Amino acid sequence: MTDKPTLDAWKALAEKEVKGKSLDWETPEGITVKPLYTADDVTADPGLPGFAPFTRGVRASMYAGRPWTIRQYAGFSTAEESNAFYRRNLAAGQKGLSVAFDLATHRGYDSDHPRVVGDVGKAGVAIDSVEDMKILFDGIPLDQMSVSMTMNGAVIPILAFFIVAGEEQGVDRKLLDGTIQNDILKEFMVRNTYIYPPEPSMRIISDIFGYTSREMPKFNSISISGYHMQEAGATQVQELAFTIADGAEYVRYGVASGLDIDKFAGRLSFFFAIGMNFFMEIAKLRAARVLWHRVMTNLGAKDERSKMLRTHCQTSGVSLTEQDPYNNVIRTTIEAMAAMLGGTQSLHTNALDEAIALPTDFSARIARNTQIVIQEETGMTKVVDPLGGSYYVEALTQDLVDKAWEIIERVEAEGGMAKAVAAGWPKAMIEEAAAARQARVDRAEDVIVGVNKYRLANEDLLETLEVDNTKVRESQIARINAVKSARDEAACRAALDALRAGAAKPSSIENNLLALAVEAARARATLGEISSAMEESFQRYGTTPTPVKGVYAAPYKGDSRWDQVVEGVKAVERRLGRKPKLLVAKMGQDGHDRGANVIASAFGDMGFDVVSGPLFQTPEETVVLALETGVDVVGASSLAAGHKTLIPELIRGLREQGRSDIKVIAGGVIPPQDYDFLRDAGVQGIYGPGTNVVECAADVLRLLGHNMPPAGLAEAAE
Repeated sequence: MTDKPTLDAWKALAEKEVKGKSLDWETPEGITVKPLYTADDVTADPGLPGFAPFTRGVRASMYAGRPWTIRQYAGFSTAEESNAFYRRNLAAGQKGLSVAFDLATHRGYDSDHPRVVGDVGKAGVAIDSVEDMKILFDGIPLDQMSVSMTMNGAVIPILAFFIVAGEEQGVDRKLLDGTIQNDILKEFMVRNTYIYPPEPSMRIISDIFGYTSREMPKFNSISISGYHMQEAGATQVQELAFTIADGAEYVRYGVASGLDIDKFAGRLSFFFAIGMNFFMEIAKLRAARVLWHRVMTNLGAKDERSKMLRTHCQTSGVSLTEQDPYNNVIRTTIEAMAAMLGGTQSLHTNALDEAIALPTDFSARIARNTQIVIQEETGMTKVVDPLGGSYYVEALTQDLVDKAWEIIERVEAEGGMAKAVAAGWPKAMIEEAAAARQARVDRAEDVIVGVNKYRLANEDLLETLEVDNTKVRESQIARINAVKSARDEAACRAALDALRAGAAKPSSIENNLLALAVEAARARATLGEISSAMEESFQRYGTTPTPVKGVYAAPYKGDSRWDQVVEGVKAVERRLGRKPKLLVAKMGQDGHDRGANVIASAFGDMGFDVVSGPLFQTPEETVVLALETGVDVVGASSLAAGHKTLIPELIRGLREQGRSDIKVIAGGVIPPQDYDFLRDAGVQGIYGPGTNVVECAADVLRLLGHNMPPAGLAEAAE
């Protein structure tokens, strides 16, 4: 009988096969991953599904009893267009709704506001009043359909509209089922679609907790989101730690407002991103359940339901590529499997074209069917927690628990997440991770197939969905005017005055902002009017990005192409008598600033003088800033499809000031079909998803008259 091989024997054989090369590797989270795991690496008992701490799932039967909910996130153009899209998807197998609102709505502006000319209907559906909300759910019974709404800044008017729309559909608010995101701390860290400063924003969350716990027992009052953290560049450990810490902060605010922790904590839910690190994402969801159980136990929850982390997941938007886009179907499938194997309660799968545009019906069908195929063709749902007991998964789960707990303990030691966000260190930590990731991709250390390796010689144009922003805005303005002309103006003014007075007073049942907003919504006050009524007391919050330094440059030490660009910057500096100056501009209401911050950080590291403009500027404000700061180049960062409206306005404004010498370049989510339009408008450089940042800088130097040598075969990367 042959002796059983030992671990030492395996190690000797493996080292012989790889000629002594180490097979260990370190993740961006700082976790060392070994090539082989054994029972000795499992240090924690994962328990059983349905039992605390819920490592293996929140329900004993999990998908063997009922599959996760297919909840596709969608919304665009008008309420009519979005309603038709929802009804087609529901007929084709979708089980729940998830509403995407446009940026004007997110930021509390009606569609007729001058600051949102380029934003209306572009990155979600425009909602200005109860009438829009009623159309959005026309023919969709709200007593039978679970509805998730991604809304944080304008959460009070949107939730009020939803409640009144349900009432006028004949559905009592007690029967409304679904989730409102309502996660403002994440907005201050990464996504930036806030309206008010942190303190009144947290009061809004407490008021929503109080109202929904009394009036809407089936409704989840918050979805605590890590998704946008990972999209902004956070590692999985950072996403995990800050999301759980945010949740703890919200619970404390709820308790401080007088709520019984076990009366509302069971209605909290979570939202995580699922990226391409397959096993890491599976382990992350398992670790999240362990950590939440620990946190809620420490906060005094008694009911096990209060300690049970239930989550929605969405496949990664950042992992989608403009280049060779059909690879995105593969990426989304892998990410969907990771979410399923991690134990999500509902899932959105991204469409293949979402790197550059809103999904078409064609791409949306593939994305939805990805989940249906996994549920109905693979047999994966027939076993509860099929990867439970995997030595690697169990060890990785514990590694994530330990690493995330270190960050959570730092947050707690410094007074909680609200204070940490105010201090700025979580945002800085995420931005450092984003810059480091960009450098790894640009150097092809992190491979992206079709982008920085195996790239096609020629790319075929992909048919994409385009929203006619002007047409949508005109139709929204017409409806706003119709609503205002038909309403009882005195009743509407009285309801708004009551809301205004409530915002000026401390929170109480009588001054509950959501309850007051419901009355204003019923009187046909618009979203902008409701938001403005609260803004009089709360004020509007604004911020200017502060890019990190040195992180992007660090991996390039000794790199010849990097040195060429740095020398080029110095040559331009000698010629001008100063450093070449770049303004990174964020126009419109899009707050996603990962790309803008990475560019600002990288160009600063290469020697440019970089001005990071405030978020949410108009083209006119950007012109003024460009002239005041004396820049040579304005880089317009676009994500939310406003580029065809906002960038030409910027160029026109510079020309009117006699400064057509200032170069305008554009980067971000811009469909290739729009490149000629932008060039005709005067844009001198366009850098879409996948552009290598070092080569982008080299191109800017050429625009400034420096004869940069070509990069040879340098590959592009996002």
